[in-house]
Formats: sequence, C-alpha cells, structure tokens
Amino acid sequence: MKGSILAMNKNKIVLASFVVLTVVTSLSACRDKESRGLEYARNMYDNIAYKPNRANKNFADGLTNQTPPPNTDPIGFVKYEYANTKEGYEAAGLNLKNPLPKSPQNLLSGKHYFTVFCAPCHGDQGDGKGHLVQIEKFTGVPAYHGDAASSRGGLMKDLSEGKIYHTIMYGLNNMGSHASQLTPDQRWKVVMYVQQLQQIQ
Repeated sequence: MKGSILAMNKNKIVLASFVVLTVVTSLSACRDKESRGLEYARNMYDNIAYKPNRANKNFADGLTNQTPPPNTDPIGFVKYEYANTKEGYEAAGLNLKNPLPKSPQNLLSGKHYFTVFCAPCHGDQGDGKGHLVQIEKFTGVPAYHGDAASSRGGLMKDLSEGKIYHTIMYGLNNMGSHASQLTPDQRWKVVMYVQQLQQIQ
C-alpha cells in the first residue's frame, strides 16, 4: 500500500515537472520575436547572397536588381526580328528557313511537341478536330491539309515554314503565343512536323 502511494507520488512529481518545463520553455520561446530558437545549419536559411528586391550598399542606387548593360542579351536568348504585324508575318514567310535538318529524330520530337501543345485544338492529324473543338470549346480551327483557308489568306497547306513559325511565336485569333512554352529549336521541330501534316491528302 505504502509502495503504491509512493509510486503514485513519483508519477505526479514527474508529470508536474514536465508541465512546468513545458510552460517555461514555451514562455521563453515567446520572449524574443526575432529569435528563431535553436539554430541548426544556419547557412541553409540565412544565405550570404543578397535577395533580389532588397537594399544593397554595393551599388550606387542601393538596389540589388540592376538594369542590364545596353545592347546585351540574356544567355540563351534568341532574337526574333519580325514584328507581330501582317508585314512581319509576310517577311517571316519569305525569309525564315528552318535551321534544323529534317531527320527522323527531329520529326519524332516535333510530333511530341505538336501532340502536347497543338493537337488539343488542331487534332492529331492536323485536321482541325482536336479534343477542345469536339467538346465545342473552340470553333473555326483550320486543318493543315485539304482546302482549309488561312485567316491571313491562302490555303493552310501552302503556308511556308516561316509563316508557321511566326504564328507559333505570336499566336493568331484564338490561338495564343507559344513562345514561352517552346524554345526556338522546339518551335522549328513543330514546324517540321506541321509541314509533314500539310502533305496529307
């Protein structure tokens, strides 16, 4: 009997000590709002690099983000010099040529990008009957072959590679620009595949 009372008192003492320790720890953690508590591997969250939108004493204007020097381009940037106008479209049609060789690998890659980005509207066969057209989300999507007319004049099957590239770059009518989704090489691969679809009878 005496032993069980002693064991109950030990349990109460341990529980009370735990509660007191928890309360003291919690209150001490709330004391300093800037404190992050116990810091482990501080360099993982407190980096030495300046954050882009923060002040920086190393530059005259006091900002970390700086305007690039004049006449410079980002690494990997490819300049596209044809404006999003009817004239730019016609000039691209005359002057732009696909720099990639026509190979089975490039055609297969072009088919992949076409399936992902173009087929939902234009259809797998380029017939203008893609999934989004069938559920009546969009209408008037032209086919690449047959007697389908381009909204800019002429037949879709006669569009040059430069005109197709220009349209992928800027979009047209309901079709938005795909410049942010496809790199220049990927666009040219899509152009190559579209030109293959143009030959379907």
